[in-house]
Amino acid sequence: MKKTDIFQYIDHTELRRDATTDDIVRLIDDAKEFGTASVCIPPYFVEEAYLYAKDTIPICTVVGFPNGYVTTGSKCFETLDAVKQGAVEIDMVINMALLKERKEKELLLEINAVKSACRGALLKVIVEACMLTHEEKIFISEVVSNSGAEYIKTSTGFSTGGATLEDVELFAKHCKGKKVKAAGGIKSPEDAVRFINAGASRLGSSSLLKMLRDAEDEIL
Repeated sequence: MKKTDIFQYIDHTELRRDATTDDIVRLIDDAKEFGTASVCIPPYFVEEAYLYAKDTIPICTVVGFPNGYVTTGSKCFETLDAVKQGAVEIDMVINMALLKERKEKELLLEINAVKSACRGALLKVIVEACMLTHEEKIFISEVVSNSGAEYIKTSTGFSTGGATLEDVELFAKHCKGKKVKAAGGIKSPEDAVRFINAGASRLGSSSLLKMLRDAEDEIL
């Protein structure tokens, strides 16, 4: 795969707590130069980023991040606020308590409530796969399959582990009609190709773009 083909898969990410406006500007400039799928940034910067980007790059932000245990109402408010400020993609962290307790109806209600608040923006559901058993991964895949979300996303990048090839393959198989975003754990351009081949349609990373910039044109 050519490295130029990988750029379009990347949600170029800056979610550090000490990120500054200058960091976000650099992120957008790099994303525009290489044509990434989006920039994924903290909610605080969404309006400023949208005004700076001027529709040249999609703005993605996070909701209920990184723990997911705020109320559904809070997630909906965060989502509405972000969309009003210019976000066109929302990465929402699932309520892990509902997942662990297998409360399918409540999970669906939360996901669909946030999707409604998206007002047309794309919704990715972060399930923090590193905290789940195999059976729980299949369960949440089925829940997301039945929801209005467009993506299931492996990880926040702020827990004990990031994406694995096995998780991407599992979600691609069991999350019917949805796309998969792999986040965290992408340590090289070769890793990026492996995740894409495993079924990932998006790659969330803060460092992949820099690695690709320095890589050979053909990634094995």
